[in-house]
Amino acid sequence: MRTKVFAAALAFAFIGAPAMAQDAAQMEARFEAPPAGWEVPRTDWGDPDLRGKWPVDYLGQTPRERPAHFGTRAFLTDEEYREAFADAQAQLDRYDEEVQVGVMSMGHWAERGHPLRQNSMVVEPENGRYPQLTALGQQLRANEHTSWNTEVFDSMDDFGIFDRCLTRGLPSSMLPGAYNGGIEIFQSPGLVAISLEMIHETRMVYLDGRSPPPANMQYDLGYSIGHWEGDTLVIETTNFRPGMSAGPAPNSEQLHVTEHLTIRNPDQIHYEAWVSDPLVMEGSYKLDLPWLRDSDYGMFEYACHEGNVQVRGYITSTSPRFAAEREAAWASRESGGDE
Repeated sequence: MRTKVFAAALAFAFIGAPAMAQDAAQMEARFEAPPAGWEVPRTDWGDPDLRGKWPVDYLGQTPRERPAHFGTRAFLTDEEYREAFADAQAQLDRYDEEVQVGVMSMGHWAERGHPLRQNSMVVEPENGRYPQLTALGQQLRANEHTSWNTEVFDSMDDFGIFDRCLTRGLPSSMLPGAYNGGIEIFQSPGLVAISLEMIHETRMVYLDGRSPPPANMQYDLGYSIGHWEGDTLVIETTNFRPGMSAGPAPNSEQLHVTEHLTIRNPDQIHYEAWVSDPLVMEGSYKLDLPWLRDSDYGMFEYACHEGNVQVRGYITSTSPRFAAEREAAWASRESGGDE
């Protein structure tokens, strides 16, 4: 996998530094030209065939939001890319270094690949950053508790949806995390199933012409209805349960995600997603990424909490409710009671 990803990254790594007018050409350069005479493969029932494994772990070095100092420039220069690539390779080399010394640390834990030449997953608005939050969005973000911003855990309300292994929400579930970046697509007449390695969720995309359910029927990953526009699978997802998205702020029930999946050659899919939530964001944003096929990728079991004790451990080790028990345990240790 590492060799394949390295080759894919280099395929569009050293294009000349663009002016803004060349951004479209650079976006197109992320995709290799299909072989002569190649046609989009079809299923037995005639739909474009997207089936296979499309892990997004190799995209993990590209940030979701564009670092502010790039402004409206969407691509790295040659020098910036060489530096980013070398830094990423040094992180990948830690895996082999840890093998040599017999330890397992972040080199084994993180699966991040090499960076894309594009400098963010968000490509719209023009600055590559999330829109401003509404007053409600700011309030939701300020009140959100996760293991990333909380030090004292007193109840389940102090843990985020990812901490509790409920979901990563949309669009996060379609984007790389630190590990378990597998995505596998299955198809049958009238249905596309998207299996996600992280948290082992499966999205069901219905192509049978049905309408969304009533608005009061809500789902962690929303309700997805699809159709084909030429060779592009278009997915409209609505009916989200509030607070289940890990975007710029927890989502409202008005979150709406439109996705396009277009197979561009035997080994690449063009993935696009437009995300809006008018109660939370003052505008929408677009994600635009190349997916790379990896038929040898292993979809591993997602073991969220070793022994399923971590959430309880956070609470008993930090909550004031358990202070007496902690003091007694330390006193016992200091007196040799545990020896």
